[in-house]
Amino acid sequence: MGLLVGMVSACKDDEEEVAPMTITDVVLTNNDFTILRAAVQHAGLADALRTGTLTVFAPNDAAFNASGFADAAAITALPAATVRGILEYHVLGSTVRSADIQTADNQSVPTLATTPVYVTKNAAGVSVNGATVTAADISADNGVIHVINRVLLPPSQNLLEVVQGNSNFTLLLAAATRAAQGNPVVLQALTSDASAFTVFAPTNQAFIAAGFPDEAALNAVPAETLANIILYHVVPGRVFSTNLAAGNVTTAATLPVAINVSNGVTVTGTGNGTQGATVTTANVLASNGVVHIIDRVLLP
Repeated sequence: MGLLVGMVSACKDDEEEVAPMTITDVVLTNNDFTILRAAVQHAGLADALRTGTLTVFAPNDAAFNASGFADAAAITALPAATVRGILEYHVLGSTVRSADIQTADNQSVPTLATTPVYVTKNAAGVSVNGATVTAADISADNGVIHVINRVLLPPSQNLLEVVQGNSNFTLLLAAATRAAQGNPVVLQALTSDASAFTVFAPTNQAFIAAGFPDEAALNAVPAETLANIILYHVVPGRVFSTNLAAGNVTTAATLPVAINVSNGVTVTGTGNGTQGATVTTANVLASNGVVHIIDRVLLP
């Protein structure tokens, strides 16, 4: 009888050791994920992340903070449906470990939100939409978690709509509108879904510093000249910050800008001398490209 009791006890211990640890369980028990935990519960996704075979790009608390969410209350203040859409944009419907990812830029991968994310693997590591994977391959019973340093937001606007929706871009919008009178390619690049573009977008203050204090000043510039300046801020392709490397990049104006990534990212036009533009906010995703906000107008 004593041997039988000992065997039963051992079996119970074994059962406790192999208790399920799903993706939801990892999120619920890891104190680096307190904001993500609140988001999952608010969105009603706890059960969904316990089933299936999944990969989650998981923002930790620091990632939420860096993306403008100070605490759990900031994310739960959003409608549950909105949070659900954001979280589903972080989830793939299969297990993808870091070793499974090919070395390439901007590999389009479908998410549970149906909108794809863009995964890059290069010498610097793995990134998704420009967010860096800081810890990879955290195993769960139903998949794997990769920790990232930013929250991924699914795009809902094209490049032009991103510009139109930001009050810091009123002069850029005026410049693009005027430039389109000289070259229709300007608005085509900002609105077309046929090709992706990356825009280095100067703020209003950048235009003021360059001598364009208002829309009237921009309208005084010949439209074709302004078109060349605007296209000098546009690079063909979807180029996230993690895709940038030091060197020259050819713009849609067919002229190069110089990229420096040694201390943040700076972009310098031929006419800027040594005064490069600093990327102050990177990787704003649009449906047809990417926006990097800069603090100086690039001059060809």
